[in-house]
Amino acid sequence: MNQPASLPLVAALLDAPLPISGIAWLDAARQENRAAFAAGGLPDARVEAWKYTALRGLGQRRFASGDAAAQTRAVDPSTLAIPGVTGARLVFVNGAFRADLSVLDQLPAGLSLQPLSQALRGDAEPLRFALSWPAVVGHVRDAGDAFAQINAACASDGVVLRVAARTRIDLPVQLVFVGADAELAWHARNMIELGEGAELSLVEHHVSSGAPSQLATLVSDIEVRDGARLHHVMLQDTSAGTHLVRRSSLHLHARAQATLHVLELGGALARHDLRAELIGDGAQLHTRGVFMPHGRQHIDTQLAIRHQALHTTSTSHWRGVANDRARGVFRGAIVVVPGADGSDASLSNKNLLLSAGAEIDTKPELEIYADEVKAAHGATVGQLDERSLFYLRSRGIPLVEARALLTAAFCRAVLDDLPNEALREHLSALLIAQLPDA
Repeated sequence: MNQPASLPLVAALLDAPLPISGIAWLDAARQENRAAFAAGGLPDARVEAWKYTALRGLGQRRFASGDAAAQTRAVDPSTLAIPGVTGARLVFVNGAFRADLSVLDQLPAGLSLQPLSQALRGDAEPLRFALSWPAVVGHVRDAGDAFAQINAACASDGVVLRVAARTRIDLPVQLVFVGADAELAWHARNMIELGEGAELSLVEHHVSSGAPSQLATLVSDIEVRDGARLHHVMLQDTSAGTHLVRRSSLHLHARAQATLHVLELGGALARHDLRAELIGDGAQLHTRGVFMPHGRQHIDTQLAIRHQALHTTSTSHWRGVANDRARGVFRGAIVVVPGADGSDASLSNKNLLLSAGAEIDTKPELEIYADEVKAAHGATVGQLDERSLFYLRSRGIPLVEARALLTAAFCRAVLDDLPNEALREHLSALLIAQLPDA
């Protein structure tokens, strides 16, 4: 770990004033997390999870803290709209809730959706376990948890979403995080819970207004109770100057099901730690993802799945495409703990390099400590199939178009099981727009 005093970014984050809530346990937890960050600083290559993602350049930056103008910054409403997503919407600009851009009227029965800043002004006790961690549970964080620590210290807004037991929300709910204009650091925290037997479709959208140069962190805790079903689409398409570090933690209880479709397209540095724990018998997790760095982008996905109960299932299919001098990183780790008999786990990561200067580092991991388990994992890195290119060109299709067709088909494979047709076509169009012109 780097010494905090040697890095301008760490110094700036430590100098920033902490939010004061007036809630004793929350303010104490914020102080504790900032102290932990001060003691450890930023992770370096000696931390295994950050081996392929250097923070030297980012560490030399300084970002202002907070945005006094967040409530009045202009945001084009068209950047928030997504085809096939017409339900409730919660919008944050530079980490601050924007009521004028949100759609919260006529929420369906059984859906509770509010910004964290409002929830803390009411009865904050139900949020104590999540927000005071690790103070309450005594958990010692990993050496690479610096951004989670600074998020726990600095986040004052985010999403509190609950779906009541045995409630089905028919229209997708949209959460939008906009980075706008200013060069600053902002942080947000989400708490999402589906009650027993509940069903929800959730779209998480990260986008920029203008071309801001920012550091943003987002931590999401997602609880899927017995028999509940979550379909979660995550679309990250931020500006070329954005450094976005996210952590999404899912807990799946007995017979719960979660399906994730993840697209990582934008940002200078985009890092996503996606952690899932299958803690109830019969829980199922299905993840599908595409990361497409180009230019000098660096996109890093860390997927960690723990099977902790009987007869749990996970399937993960991820695709990476890198062009120019971009770099992609994918680590997929599956652990089947003792006693999790009958688990069925599979992980696949296939990658394409579209230029000589592009790089993708992929590392599948599999640890099994239980009996009667089915498990498989694999990873490939290569180029477009020359025989397929020759076939298309022999039928009069120009080389550039043939390359685009094959690459688009390679990426769209992970979207085939997305049930919302309008949303599926929109995401496919974004993938195609990301492809090189030559």
